Amino acid sequence: MTSDNRNTILAVVLSLIVLIGWQMFIAVPYQERQQADLEAQQRAQGTSQTAATGVNPDAPQPSTATPGAGTTAPGQTAGGQVNFANRDQALAASQRVVIDTPRLEGSISLTGGRLDDLRLKDYHETVDKSSPTIVLFSPKGSPTPYYTDYGWVADPGAEVTLPGPDTLWSVEGSASLTPTTPLTLSWDNGEGLTFKRTYSVDENYMFTVDQSVENASSNEVTLYPYGLIARNGIPETSGIWILHEGLLGVFGEEGLQEVDYSDLEDEGSVRPAKVDQGWLGITDKYWAATLIPVPGQEFQPGFSHSAATGNFQADYLGNGVVVAAGGSGETSSYLFAGAKETKLLDAYEEALSIKQFELLIDWGWFYFLTKPMFFAIDYFFHLIGNFGVAILVVTVLIKLVFFPLANKSYVSMSKMKLVQPQMTEIREKYADDRQKQQQALMELYKQEKINPLAGCLPILIQIPVFFALYKVLFVTIEMRHAPFFGWIQDLSAPDPTSLFNLFGLIPWDPPQLLMLGVWPLIMGITMFVQMKMNPAPPDPTQQMIFTWMPVVFTFMLASFPAGLVIYWAWNNSLSIAQQYVIMRRQGAKVELWDNLGAMFKKKKPAANDKS
Repeated sequence: MTSDNRNTILAVVLSLIVLIGWQMFIAVPYQERQQADLEAQQRAQGTSQTAATGVNPDAPQPSTATPGAGTTAPGQTAGGQVNFANRDQALAASQRVVIDTPRLEGSISLTGGRLDDLRLKDYHETVDKSSPTIVLFSPKGSPTPYYTDYGWVADPGAEVTLPGPDTLWSVEGSASLTPTTPLTLSWDNGEGLTFKRTYSVDENYMFTVDQSVENASSNEVTLYPYGLIARNGIPETSGIWILHEGLLGVFGEEGLQEVDYSDLEDEGSVRPAKVDQGWLGITDKYWAATLIPVPGQEFQPGFSHSAATGNFQADYLGNGVVVAAGGSGETSSYLFAGAKETKLLDAYEEALSIKQFELLIDWGWFYFLTKPMFFAIDYFFHLIGNFGVAILVVTVLIKLVFFPLANKSYVSMSKMKLVQPQMTEIREKYADDRQKQQQALMELYKQEKINPLAGCLPILIQIPVFFALYKVLFVTIEMRHAPFFGWIQDLSAPDPTSLFNLFGLIPWDPPQLLMLGVWPLIMGITMFVQMKMNPAPPDPTQQMIFTWMPVVFTFMLASFPAGLVIYWAWNNSLSIAQQYVIMRRQGAKVELWDNLGAMFKKKKPAANDKS
């Protein structure tokens, strides 16, 4: 391999080192500092909410001057929010209606009619199935409020009493919400208007919310339906640039729009244009809550943040509904609240005509590779029953797909090894004329039908595949807590073993920097062997870089998902076997044993060395 080839490879590898190093030493520490500052701010300020009976200050307004989330509009009185020591106390402070489905459990508060208590039955906080289930929604006054609310607003100045955050709703019919029993709440404003809110839920994570108004008065009223998702404070996030966690939505032809918590803190509010197709909400790594107006109905989406309360909010405001005297009006929308399961989101997108609902999962720049790779791994998982083995099978298939290209590359590398004496002769002959040296080398490449860049192809091919698999392992919930064999019980988490406590024999938990597990070591060894199959670079600096590169990568990849490290180790092993067979067939010498032996030989002193 020529020095130009090595320089190209070195540039690619150093780029990877920069990206990985940025994640480890900048992104993660920044996220930790950000979270600590947030917690300190919340302890100092508390999480007060402004609320007045009959008025929801969080609701979007049907005017160009929309108050921000959590602000008090003119004429409203500010009420204090009681904060509780824990979530259970906050739940016990209001009357509730139970939610019980095959995959969800929780409750709806009759105070405000809010859906503010939701747990995911299928998912636990840790690999241990006895650990608590995942909490998605929590009520106001709890340590981490996160909830959804619906209602109506009127034109500015209109004299109509509307249900608000403190309104006490009554239950009609069934006193629980299940997939077979919808829940209907009602409230009479005493002025001839009766409001009803009906929640329905399927077997998974999709709610349908129907709102209606019956007008028994003698006056026509115009009301605007809204829905909102509010979250207090910035939650703990992964803190990595390849994953968006925060507010997001799809808005008609504009497509996906992602808004970071930090950006919304700076801007205060973001108001995309009105659309009649799309959705919006708040997403975490594996879970999300999204508002989905019925496709075809125009709505005004919005994102906002209140510095006073610390609330982040995604909301929409529908067009006005005219309710004639003696008549009624209604509106409907969907709410997704649950785990971001790939096939389930795709099914909802098709069944409910939800525009680009699949983008609730952050598939990244290599979408065209990432999602097909997920489906391939998922397909073999259902055949084999183990995601780790499925990754190994898919790696072999990727090798087969790119075999012609890789084969051509290794053949070209073998030919270059065979003409190494001629290349050395040319370099010595034109040692003082770099241009003639390059011309002679190119003539030799042309004569022997050698592509000098062929050696870079296997690495260049591996980079997008590497990032695509990294995405699959990092963002898809299907990989979360997916076991392999032995000590690897979560392919999406790093190898839990460490060389520095003798893999658990010493009762000591090393710091994260020293968590160097078995699989990262295997990966490092295979990378080392693969590099030693080629002759050592003539330049001492390059020799040092190529010698220490497997060590550096071993430590850096130790913090990566175990599934990705297993893939890399397996891919290296396949590449070693492939390169060995092709080089032997071409009659080229495999440098592996010579290079390994040279490491243990004492260097002879130079002729001018007087020591």
